Amino acid sequence: MTDLDEQGRPEPPLAADEAGTLLGFLDFQRATLAWKCSGVDEDGLRATVGSSSMTLGGLLKHMAFVENDWFAYWLHGRDRQPPWDAVDWASDRDWDWRTAADHTGEELFAIWQGAVDLSRTLAADAIADGGLDRPAARTWSDGRAPSLRWILCHMVEEYARHNGHADLIREAVDGQTGE
Repeated sequence: MTDLDEQGRPEPPLAADEAGTLLGFLDFQRATLAWKCSGVDEDGLRATVGSSSMTLGGLLKHMAFVENDWFAYWLHGRDRQPPWDAVDWASDRDWDWRTAADHTGEELFAIWQGAVDLSRTLAADAIADGGLDRPAARTWSDGRAPSLRWILCHMVEEYARHNGHADLIREAVDGQTGE
């Protein structure tokens, strides 16, 4: 049984193997983003802080893309699926951030949760097929491929960085603070 903290986030395991520890910290960071974005109305999901155009809704959509990109596209070599497949990323690198305002909060959470659910399945499949050392199916331009271990560490970093942004935006929206 997983212990939950006062915000309902799963506590990372104190004594697990490497995969369990990495996945535990990634799920904690995912739950932190969900906590920071939950209970906010449509205006709150579109609110910005200072001169930044970053929004809570944009964070949800961006992280949905990041989840799908690393676990489906890179790790398993799958083609990008809708909506990510129709984007000209070279001409609009901020498409995921910019178009979040076109969705309701319910839609944004569904897009993000669907990506997280798929990522969990794909990570489990990769662990069963080579463990943390399993290389991504796609390689970088120099021929190197990141391992699943690298991808999981990168995802923890990606969430942790953006959860800091979410802290600032959420406080500006309704004063909610914490961690």
